[in-house]
Amino acid sequence: MSQDRGTIAMIGAGSWGTALSIALAQAGWRVNLWARRAEVAEAISRRRRNPEYLSEFELPDSVAPTADLGEAVAGAGMVVLAVPSQGMREVCEQLALHIRVEQGVVSAAKGLEHGTGRRLSQVIGECLGSAGAGDIAVLSGPNLAAEVAAGIATASVVACANTHFAAEVQAAFSAPRFRVYTNPDVVGVELGGALKNIVAIGAGVSDGLGFGDNTKAALVTRGLAEITRLGAALGARAETFRGLSGMGDLVATCAGRKSRNHRVGYELAQGRRLAEILASMAQVAEGVETTRAALRLAASVGVEIPIARAIHQVLFEGMSPVDAVRSLMTRSRRDELEE
Repeated sequence: MSQDRGTIAMIGAGSWGTALSIALAQAGWRVNLWARRAEVAEAISRRRRNPEYLSEFELPDSVAPTADLGEAVAGAGMVVLAVPSQGMREVCEQLALHIRVEQGVVSAAKGLEHGTGRRLSQVIGECLGSAGAGDIAVLSGPNLAAEVAAGIATASVVACANTHFAAEVQAAFSAPRFRVYTNPDVVGVELGGALKNIVAIGAGVSDGLGFGDNTKAALVTRGLAEITRLGAALGARAETFRGLSGMGDLVATCAGRKSRNHRVGYELAQGRRLAEILASMAQVAEGVETTRAALRLAASVGVEIPIARAIHQVLFEGMSPVDAVRSLMTRSRRDELEE
């Protein structure tokens, strides 16, 4: 293992928080891993494995689990938030009681807040305010948790308005099998990581209906155009969506069945009800609530997002997956570059 580099607080012991904890520990960091439930923290401490997420991977001794948020943050030079998007505000409101101004914060979650449509870095900033972090960075990219935990080579991108802090986060996470780039476009990096989950649900529907590679290629390509169009209207740089947090993450999430969002779409196409699918999943499929938020955001800036609208109709309006495909395929003809 690398020489001790200090302590990082990992807030969230789900699959992503667990995977990042393993990667950071192997890179030489001590990691205080916060779990919401005391029994999970105790089980990790005793077994050196997370009983609920990625249980096949052993956690290094330098990962210290705790259910005490103050204990997790104390002594850490950096705080990484890896909690589900819909729980981010609640956790950050608690975190504000413990965090210090000099502790930089990294959002490693992907999604949009239901009800407000806010990006998660915005939620974090609102909650922590002057009592919290001086810097908020966003980490995103084609990073499936199980592959990161297994040490399979991957790349990611960190975005922050403060280029010095972005470089600090880049250095902290960089490892021989985890390559990290920087990008100043926080809006684009964050939206890419959130909106691709909607397209991943569509990819699951496509696979579940038995369609082929042609169909998925068209879906991914037009999905990226849709994400870029909405992102640009919200202040992002279009070129960001051609990078790791856009096209890269989209390919990884749509390509196979490791993605929980893909699973939702696949099972919807098999005739299962959304409530039944979500109840059977141990992990959160962020694309479900992000679909609602994306439609509201698109309406606020007057942007058409037909794929997301079709996914919304399947998820929440009772439309069958077959009819959703038909509605997309029979839209009015137009030039590819017009939308």
